[in-house]
Amino acid sequence: MNHYFTNSDVKSNIKEKKIIVNNIELTFLTDNGVFSKRGLDFGTRLLLESIPISEIKGDVLDFGCGYGPIGIYIKKTTSANVDMVDINRRSLKLTEKNALLNKVIVNAFESNIYDKVDKKYDYIISNPPIRVGKEILYKILFDAKKHLVKGGQLWIVINKDQGAKSVLKDLQNEYDAQLITKNKGFYIICSVNNWQFVRFLLKL
Repeated sequence: MNHYFTNSDVKSNIKEKKIIVNNIELTFLTDNGVFSKRGLDFGTRLLLESIPISEIKGDVLDFGCGYGPIGIYIKKTTSANVDMVDINRRSLKLTEKNALLNKVIVNAFESNIYDKVDKKYDYIISNPPIRVGKEILYKILFDAKKHLVKGGQLWIVINKDQGAKSVLKDLQNEYDAQLITKNKGFYIICSVNNWQFVRFLLKL
């Protein structure tokens, strides 16, 4: 079965979608073989509406960027430097086109999880690919620590039916993690790379 987190030869059928997030209008090209090809999904929208956008600065990584809604929105609304990674080449090509459409400059590149990521970020933001399975999902979530500065934040959205409660509990063993909001079964979780917090937990 072909999934959006793999490279496939599914026939292309590019469509243009317009979305509005927090009164910001954006235009995206979508295609077969990429996540949420029909337009912005509810979980990603909730994530973007929950992030304290006025506080975002420094370096941001959009992990599993798809056709680019997270990273392009962040770049459109902040002065942050935005990197965007995905393993799906079709997604990356769309991201590059969508950056031009929305008149922003981002750095999009192919990476299998973090194998091509060679820096640390103030924020890693993701609607992670749940269907990759728990082992790879947890590698995405917990290896993020290696690519966050001290105090850096990992923001994710995950559905209750996809194990959001247990994911939050496990994240709290490694991060200062908290539930920011939830809506229609989607949890927005912010996990802070706070080593002092982790050391405190180890003493308990």
